[in-house]
Amino acid sequence: MAEWNSDLDKSEQGSGAEAKVEDRGPVAPEQGDGHLDLSLAGLMDDAILKDPPAAVEDFMAEAAEANEAEVETIAEVKEEAVPYISFEHVSKSFGEFVVLKDVSFYVMPGETLCILGRSGVGKSVSLQMLMGFLKPDSGTILVAGQDIAGFTEAEMQEVRRKVTMVFQNGALFDSISVGENVAFPLRERGHMEEDQILQVVSGLLEMVGVAGMDHLLPSDLSTGMKRSVAIARALAAQPGAILYDEPTTMVDPLMGNLLGDLIQRLKVQLHLTSIIVTHDMRFAEKLADRIVFLHDGHALFFGTMDEMRRSKDAILMEFLALDELVLPGKA
Repeated sequence: MAEWNSDLDKSEQGSGAEAKVEDRGPVAPEQGDGHLDLSLAGLMDDAILKDPPAAVEDFMAEAAEANEAEVETIAEVKEEAVPYISFEHVSKSFGEFVVLKDVSFYVMPGETLCILGRSGVGKSVSLQMLMGFLKPDSGTILVAGQDIAGFTEAEMQEVRRKVTMVFQNGALFDSISVGENVAFPLRERGHMEEDQILQVVSGLLEMVGVAGMDHLLPSDLSTGMKRSVAIARALAAQPGAILYDEPTTMVDPLMGNLLGDLIQRLKVQLHLTSIIVTHDMRFAEKLADRIVFLHDGHALFFGTMDEMRRSKDAILMEFLALDELVLPGKA
């Protein structure tokens, strides 16, 4: 069985610190200026870096093993290593407005692809087509060896068991508690006892840095904490891939860094394939194995971050130069 290990631990964390919340009154996730309270951020950092709780370790190991087995099966069928997700000559328009035109890119199993580009170039539309919420006008979209472009909604339900999405707003169910949100995929699957579900929920929340908040409503949480809970809910489905739509938007830099640490750890430990839509170049530099840069409906660039920085394309050079102006002091 695949094992969860602590290769990414930066230091010994000692006994597990948890954010204890007695009720919804006394503890506020954020300070009045909208930034994450530093003491709470420290607790989240400890939780993300340490080994997962015992209650969830077997659950995560089972997911890692299933992801490895699926990748091996696909490779055996195709007789070669193949991308887990790929776009092949995909086009999408809304009326006369062309969003994507003949776009191709891929992400290999266990790798992270970041989609970059200015606003309105089709980054989030790409994720929505992967989830089946939108259909391409032409082209092929492959997920785990299957062309999903023409799938029915019933067929897409099966795909969504393999590929799940963390939306920009978290997309949590507002009327039920944090714990019930995370438990939702577990109950849908229907093969776990209630005490097992509660243990896994508690363990997942602890692993993403929001332990003790299972009884709160989503409205009680900061934006960053909602994203952490959304990641926990995604993990409860034991997916092969997770899509992240602007995970650092509307969170402070500290919280963004914590989310990056979490995404990186999940990739390494669970062999998760990830696609991240982001405007944050530091985030992309930290996480991306490959970059696709969308511009004017086309995939202007597809390759590594180093290759992108060496590119002599005028549009890419302008984008990177503007990023340097926005983020002074970068090496």
